[in-house]
Amino acid sequence: MFMEERLEAILQLLKLEGKVIVKSLSEKFNVSEGMIRKDLQKLECEGLIKRTYGGAILERKILNNENTTARVISDLDGKEKISKVVFNEIEENDVIFLDISSTNYAIATVLEKIQKNITIITNMNRICMLFDYSPNVDVIFVGGNYNKKLGGTIGSETIDAIRKFRVNKAFIGTGGINIERNFISNFNLDEANTKKAIMEISKKNYLVVTNEKFYRDGSYKFASLKNINFIITDIKPDEKLMEGLKKYEVEVIY
Repeated sequence: MFMEERLEAILQLLKLEGKVIVKSLSEKFNVSEGMIRKDLQKLECEGLIKRTYGGAILERKILNNENTTARVISDLDGKEKISKVVFNEIEENDVIFLDISSTNYAIATVLEKIQKNITIITNMNRICMLFDYSPNVDVIFVGGNYNKKLGGTIGSETIDAIRKFRVNKAFIGTGGINIERNFISNFNLDEANTKKAIMEISKKNYLVVTNEKFYRDGSYKFASLKNINFIITDIKPDEKLMEGLKKYEVEVIY
């Protein structure tokens, strides 16, 4: 195995387990512990991990990526898994909200052929266009100030419009989930406030996130874990994260 392949494998293990141990990595990859320490040093220099005594953990990142269009084509496998789980959560005559999110766009592509009668409310224009030929799906687009980077409407006018509705289930994308400090965050202040308003009109709130979001933070907090009923993700979070989510009575579906 080349060094680059080993580094990628270490990162994948960290995403799955939350931490790695030098001795275990040495045995797994059949290389010396000294070599593993050099690998971890390299990853730490790149800002990807934080070394600890005898191992390493993922380094939390504060990101500021507002371009939803660019994110639509990232991590497609993970989003496909999440979409299939969401499909099974939808019931006949549900009224659901899909907010601005690359994951919600992936979910919409799966719901496009749903046989159940449902209503989708959204503030993401790309989602609306998917249902032009879906006879069982009614779509309501929420107006307001259109943000080109996000590909949808956000801000005070949008929030006023959202508050006129009530939905069974809201599926919310997010920039990051911080379980240790109990907050959920995103990249844009107006979008964060819009997400908060969506959650306030919903009976049940679902976060739809790939596993990496457990190790990232956005710039603006918009909710705490007590506001969430379910998290739908692509792989089971590590045991430390699961324990933290259990404390807040959040059910994890994967």
